[in-house]
Amino acid sequence: MTDADITTTGADWRAWQESWDRQQEWYMPDREERFRIMLDMLEALVGPAPRVLDLACGTGSITARVLARFPQATSTGVDLDPALLAIAEGTFAGDDRVTLVTADLKDPAWPAGLPYDTYDAVLTATALHWLQSEPLAALYGQVAELVRDGGVFMNADEMIDESTPRINAAESAQRHARMEQAKQDGALDWAEWWQLAAKDPVLAAPTARRHEIYGAHSDGDMPSPAWHARVLREKGFGEVRSVWASPSDTLLLAVK
Repeated sequence: MTDADITTTGADWRAWQESWDRQQEWYMPDREERFRIMLDMLEALVGPAPRVLDLACGTGSITARVLARFPQATSTGVDLDPALLAIAEGTFAGDDRVTLVTADLKDPAWPAGLPYDTYDAVLTATALHWLQSEPLAALYGQVAELVRDGGVFMNADEMIDESTPRINAAESAQRHARMEQAKQDGALDWAEWWQLAAKDPVLAAPTARRHEIYGAHSDGDMPSPAWHARVLREKGFGEVRSVWASPSDTLLLAVK
């Protein structure tokens, strides 16, 4: 099924998930490799039946991959975006391994809505760059309280090292040239994907609410991996380091 088919299928949640994946892969061609390493480290450190908190879960990309690999796992997805949560709700309807929670991660009380007090793992990807450094540091403190002793937190996201400006500029130029070629071959970017969602009879209303909440996409500070590692240690994690990196993205693993 192509992206053009989605507007005629209504609530075809699998099609929406696949379309979301393709849109995200336009920005991150190594996305699936990043997820694979995340799940490898999840299994290595907490085993094949983890209780997972999918932080800023969006459509449930992490949850879907966790459950496909670890059928005995359970996942709590938390997000504020009504459109992406609608896709997640449609995708996981009837699966009692999944609980979805609507919450604003900038609200200090957001953990109160979770079904569990602690988790084996808190996982997030391509999401926390929306936050500025101060609220992100506060969120890391809350995450540390939610991860059990011996549990893990993993954040896969763009983390910019400002000490390497020439490397950064070269990487960015090459990446955007590749993205432009993919765009000419028919890839959807962020704005085009949301325009498509706004035309869907099921997603139109939650997409409108989503734009009222967020407005245009705005990035946070995107601090370096060293900043993330330092703050996570300060908040209570014993070990923190990168376990995977592409030229633009890092997967940071913290163990409680």
